[in-house]
Amino acid sequence: MSLNDPNWGRGGSRGPGGNQGPPDLDELWRSFNRRLNDLFGGRGGGTGLRWRMPYPVQSHEIVNLSQVRTLEVGYRNNVKTKVLKESLMLTDDENIVDLQFAVQYVVTDARAWLFNNRRPEEVAMQTAEAAMREVIGKSRMDAILYEGQDNIANQAQVLMQQVLDTYKTGIELSRVTIQNAQPPEQVQAAFDDAVKAGQDRERQKNEGQAYANDVIPKARGAASRLKAEAEGYRARVVANAEGEASRFQQVLTEYSKAPAITRERIYLDTIQQVLSSTSKVILDYKGGGNLLYLPLDKLMQQAGMAPESQAAARSLPEPMAPMDPQRTRDSLRSRDRGDR
Repeated sequence: MSLNDPNWGRGGSRGPGGNQGPPDLDELWRSFNRRLNDLFGGRGGGTGLRWRMPYPVQSHEIVNLSQVRTLEVGYRNNVKTKVLKESLMLTDDENIVDLQFAVQYVVTDARAWLFNNRRPEEVAMQTAEAAMREVIGKSRMDAILYEGQDNIANQAQVLMQQVLDTYKTGIELSRVTIQNAQPPEQVQAAFDDAVKAGQDRERQKNEGQAYANDVIPKARGAASRLKAEAEGYRARVVANAEGEASRFQQVLTEYSKAPAITRERIYLDTIQQVLSSTSKVILDYKGGGNLLYLPLDKLMQQAGMAPESQAAARSLPEPMAPMDPQRTRDSLRSRDRGDR
């Protein structure tokens, strides 16, 4: 029988005598497995040991589905050990940011992890970098550095998971963490100056707003007060003018009835008003007699000071001694002669 005969090794006849050929290898292997199963207490061929042919015929890989794996993008082991080709990214406002982040994930499907992609770890690394670059490209520099790092990490995680599910990698992301974000070292000093200038601008704006909040209410209050005072002054002047006009009309009516008497009365009232505001004392200096002089101006000033009334009384001069009657008569005669 030729080696190309399909019955070779399967117990086929070799000639008229019916001699058997080489033994059937598949039947020998199954018989060997049955004997091993019987030896280890197996019952039937479907529940026994499963054998794997040695390398290079067969091989196996063990996938740990409980292990939390980590991807470091933009750095290795330490954020100071930077990988610039991964960390330098362009922002929405055309600035460059140096960003390092970490991705934690677990493998949930060993078959997809091993057979759907040739190098699944490299696929996950490139997916993480591409997704983060897309999110950074839609964000502004200030939000990346100071305000919205958590939001950026969440957006990047959602986008990474969508891409990994599309590739059927069997990966489930646990967390995306931004480790460091700063301007490139070459422009760090200039960027710090720009940030400081912006902070100074905001501080001056706040100070100006605080000053305005302090000055404007005071100015408005002063304006309201001046306006109220002006209104009061106007009302007072108008009322005084109307009163003077009314009084003048009344005086004119009385003057038309008795001009001489009214004129004399006006004169006396005017003299009284003028003299009531002066402290001058008029004495008769033509007579030669001695006349008692009282400091009327001092008394008038002290009369308006109630708490000092007793001190004013004590400051008055003591009364003079009685004058001689004979001397008084001689003084009167000399005054009479002088009058003649």
